[in-house]
Formats: sequence, structure tokens, C-alpha cells
Amino acid sequence: MTPAGSTGPRPEPIRLFGTTWVDHGKGYAARRIAAAVGSLAAAVASCLILRLAYQGLQIAAIGDFVTVLMVAMFAICSALAFRHTWDGYTRRPDPDRQASLRGLLTVGFVGSLLAYFFRSLTEAPGEKLHRDEYETALKQYEKRTTRRSGNPRNRRRT
Repeated sequence: MTPAGSTGPRPEPIRLFGTTWVDHGKGYAARRIAAAVGSLAAAVASCLILRLAYQGLQIAAIGDFVTVLMVAMFAICSALAFRHTWDGYTRRPDPDRQASLRGLLTVGFVGSLLAYFFRSLTEAPGEKLHRDEYETALKQYEKRTTRRSGNPRNRRRT
């Protein structure tokens, strides 16, 4: 978080928002609106594509069982992807778990898009996590710099 030779911790940029989440400046509100509208539009477009796939299954007349399985798979995977994405905005995900869920998150992409949309309504997605980490790093930096100030040889010992 702190590059070598810097004067303190630097905020970690968030995709599409950069570091505007720190002070909510430089077009932060416009970026949040654009992110919300964009993710909702992507979710709607994705649902239309899924509807075309559903209609293709009905035209192929492969049977109700396979159709129900496909609908249930997308619904369950989307719900799980929504929950996983939503939780990822408040704590860092485990990389091993993330890798094992990659397929599920790919199938449930609509849930991830909806989680991004709903989070964009209140803050930049991941802002709370980044803010907590940044404030913790600032406190640790302040603690280290105040503790190291001055020449230790000149310090009085009682």
C-alpha cells in the first residue's frame, strides 16, 4: 500500500473510480451514476440474451426437464454470485475459494452485475473495504512516525 520512498500510505484505486472515493471529488458522483446505469444496462442485456437461449431450448423441444434444469442453474448460480460479490465489497475474498468459484461466478454473471448495481447506489463498489484498509494504514503510519520522531540519543530516561 505504501510505495518505497513515499511519505505515507496511498489509497488503493478502485476500478472505474480511481482514488476519487477518498474525498468524493473529481466526478465521483457522475462515475457512481454511470457505474449504476452501466451495470443495470448490462444486467438487462444479459437477461435478454438468456431469454433468447431459453427460447432456443423451447424451439429445439428438448424437453421440460432440461429447460427447468437450465433455468434453475442460472437462478441458483446468479443468487450465489450475487451473495459472493456483495460479500466481496466488505472483506477480501480468499484467493483459493475465489478460484474454485470461478465457474459458478461465470454462470451467475447476472447476479454479479446486479450486486454491482445495488452497491453503486450507495457507494463505489468496494469503497467501504478500501476506506477501512486505508484508514487503518494511516493510523499505523501516524503511530510509527510519531514514535520515531526525534533523535533517540537525546531522549531522557527516567
